[in-house]
Amino acid sequence: MIVAKDQIQSLIPQRPPFVMIDELIYTDEKVTRTRLQVSGDNIFVENGLLREAGLLENIAQTAAARSGYSSSNQGEPVKVGYIGAVKNFEVFDLPKIADVLETAISISNQVFGITVINGSVTCKNKLLAQCEMKIFIINPKK
Repeated sequence: MIVAKDQIQSLIPQRPPFVMIDELIYTDEKVTRTRLQVSGDNIFVENGLLREAGLLENIAQTAAARSGYSSSNQGEPVKVGYIGAVKNFEVFDLPKIADVLETAISISNQVFGITVINGSVTCKNKLLAQCEMKIFIINPKK
C-alpha cells in the first residue's frame, strides 16, 4: 500500500461524504490502483448496494489519486480535475455493503491538461464496471 485510508484525502480534492476511495495501493507511469470498502453510510448506497454513480465516481477519484500522488511527489499542490466525458460506461453488477472494490485506471493518452483513462472496478476478481473517461486537469494559479 502506498497511501493508507487516514492519508488519502491529502491526494484528492474531494471531502466527506464524497470520498469514494480508501487506499492508494499501486501507481506507476501508466497504471494506478485503489481500494474502497463499501460502507452503509456511503452517499451512493441505496438498498444495500453501491449505485452506478458511485462506481463512476470511484473510477474518477482513482485518477485523482494518481494525479495527487504525482503532484505531491513533485512538491506541487494537488490539482483539481473535472470529468469532461465518459464513454462506454458499462455496469455488470453492483457491490454490496462491506464488499471491497479494487479499481484500476490506465492512461491511454495525455495531452496538455487532458488525460484519457480506461477504468475498471472489480470485486473478488469479478468485473463490476468499466469505462473510458476524459479528465481535464486545472493547474492552480500561482
